[in-house]
Parts: sequence; C-alpha cells; structure tokens
Amino acid sequence: MMNQDVNAEIIAIGTEILLGEITDTNSVYIARTLRDIGLNLYYMTSVGDNEKRIADVIRTALSRAQVVITCGGLGPTVDDMTRQAVAAATNRELVFHQELLNAIAERFASFRVQMSENNRRQAYLPNQAIVVENPVGTAPAFIVEHDERVVISLPGVPREMKFLLNERIVPYLRDRFKLGSGVIKARVLRTAGIGESTLDAQIGDDLLQQSNPTVGLAAHTGQVDVRITAKAASAEEADRMITEVESQLRSRIGPYIFGVDDEKIEAVVVRLLQEKQATIAISETGIGTPVSQSIEAAAANGRDVVRVTETYANPDELRLALAEAQDLPIRKLAEQAAERLYHQSGVTAAIAVVSDPNVVDHADAQGGTAIAVYMVERSRSREYGFGGQSDVAATWVTTWSLSMLWRLLKEQFDGA
Repeated sequence: MMNQDVNAEIIAIGTEILLGEITDTNSVYIARTLRDIGLNLYYMTSVGDNEKRIADVIRTALSRAQVVITCGGLGPTVDDMTRQAVAAATNRELVFHQELLNAIAERFASFRVQMSENNRRQAYLPNQAIVVENPVGTAPAFIVEHDERVVISLPGVPREMKFLLNERIVPYLRDRFKLGSGVIKARVLRTAGIGESTLDAQIGDDLLQQSNPTVGLAAHTGQVDVRITAKAASAEEADRMITEVESQLRSRIGPYIFGVDDEKIEAVVVRLLQEKQATIAISETGIGTPVSQSIEAAAANGRDVVRVTETYANPDELRLALAEAQDLPIRKLAEQAAERLYHQSGVTAAIAVVSDPNVVDHADAQGGTAIAVYMVERSRSREYGFGGQSDVAATWVTTWSLSMLWRLLKEQFDGA
C-alpha cells in the first residue's frame, strides 16, 4: 500500500547558482525522480555557500517535509559547507571517519593523483550519519535520520548525484517510508493558438480544482502546456486516471492540442504539411534564418515542405524589394511580405519575419520584430519590442511563427 503523505524538499547549494553562473539542472532531475516514486514535492530552494543560511534553510525544510535532499557543497574546499550546516541544523557534532579518508585516498590513487590534505574535510560527517559510499567520485554522500525525518546530502557533480540517487537513495527511501510501488505520473498536453486565460476558462474549475489527478497550466513562448498529474499505487492505475482526465480535456480544448509530452511544434507542423502535401514559403529579415533552420531540421527532406526561402539583412532592404512598402511600420511590412510571398510562390502558406538587427529590446509599442503568417484569405501577425540582437529573438519568432502556422493549417484542413 502506498504511503500518501510523504513530503520532500530539495535544497540546491552553491553561490554560483544564485549568481546565474550555472543552471540548476540537478534539482529538476531529483524532482522527477521523487515524483516517479510517489513523493510529494512542494518546495525547491537555492542557497549560497554560507553555513548559517544553509542550516536555516535545512531547519525550515525539516519543519514541513519528511525528506530533505541537499545537493552540492560536499567538496574539499573551504566554501563546501553542507556537512557543517547539516550537523548544525540537526544539533550534532561532526565526527571524523578514518575509513572514509582511506576510501577517498584509494580513489585518488586509482587516478594516479596525489590526494590533497584538504580532502580530509570530506571524512567528517554529522554524528551517527549513514555513510553513502560514492564509487563514481570522491565526495561521500550521507543520510542523517532526525526526529522521524531524514536529511540526504548528495554531491553536486551531476554524474555522481544521479548515480547515488538512483542506486542508493531511491532504494533507501522506498524501504524507509514503505513506498511500495506507488508512483506519481504526469502527461503534458501541448497547446498552441490560445492564450492561457482563455484556455483556463475553457478547461473549467471542475478539472482545474480537483485534487487527484491534478490539472495545471504552464505558459511558454507561443504555447501553453496542460499538465495532468496522477498519484496512484501503480503506474497502470496512474495511466488510467490520466487517460480519463485527458479524454475530458480533449473534449473541451481538443482543437488547440498539437502534441503530447515531448513533442515539438516544428515536428508536428512538418508532419501535418507532409500528410496534407502542403508547402510553405519563408521570408526572414534581420535575424538570420531560425525559422527555416527549425523546419529543415525537423523534416527528412526540407524541400518537401519548404518551397521558397528568402532572407534580407534589414527591414530597409525588404522595403526596397517591396516598392509599395516604403512607409509601412514593421508589423504591416511583415504582413505584406507574407501575403506577397504567398501569391508569388504558389504555396499553401507563407511566413514572414521582420526584425531590426540593430535593436536588442525596448517596449513592445515601438516594435523591434514582427511575424506574419498568411494562407488563402487567413492571416495572423504579432509584434514585439525585442530586435535581432536580443537573445530571445530566435526562439520567440520560431515558436510563435510555427504556432500560428499550425493553427491556420488546422483551420484550413480540419475546420478546427
């Protein structure tokens, strides 16, 4: 029988995370692993290399979770403070383990490297901690059982963390909390062509407010994900619960669902074009060729679906190609470019992206980038403040262009 009430919390340790120097992918991996074995996860925290602050965060986590997993801060340097912080948070002393130091020395010897004296720090663990040997690295992990709760400290090196989590920690948690075969599973329905608030209204409170499975929304560039999460005693039961809710969702928002889980909009668009024997033309100005590259990467043979591509260095160069467009603002310029390309190319649909290559970002009202999609007598367009130098430009124009194209294609072919 699955224990329904085991809550977990993840603490990522490292000033480099707070400074934005690295992305905390470890917490994401740990979260997915905990989900898969049926643990509830309500908080994820990042904290810098400061013993007092780490200890404070651990104490707070222990006040609301049975399982606290820290990641990072187990190295040999002065700023590796997790051991001391866990000891402080659980009112314990640090105890030296000669056998750990011997194991660390052997590990270095296998690399034919002389162990530094500072590695001695790694042999100190909180009193009565359960040692978790690390056969893929030099930083020992450990578990502290404290007042019916546990603190599990894992190294921050992703390879070491993943190995120890899967091979040592998951079996420990299953046994310690009698998790059995309980699981939490999720399925993501990916939508395009509809805003988050409208999608929320169409789904309805009856689904959005139910407790198991839960239904939640996550907005992304040009898309909104609808996540169904079920907690059950088995994977089969969770799948059944998810399928029932998915059926209800599809009856309400089906026309906007383009894929499930990891499906990408570019792959879905290419498949739809190929199924319908449809073609597109793409014009990209001042931004390189991100949309064309995305389509070609998703298509086995890009020319099956992309009939014409054209590029211009900047909006003024495009205006020269469209003699009648000299005074048009950037959004109108994109709309006219898409319509002209559609009629000249004999394709099913045309996309035009126009971006000012000299602009990084400013208020959307000023317009640094515009997108237009045109087919038959239908068209859609958008305008943004960022320009060609923005680090989000390529992603935004690609995702929004293909999302708008997908909706127009669905309207044309399926009446959706």
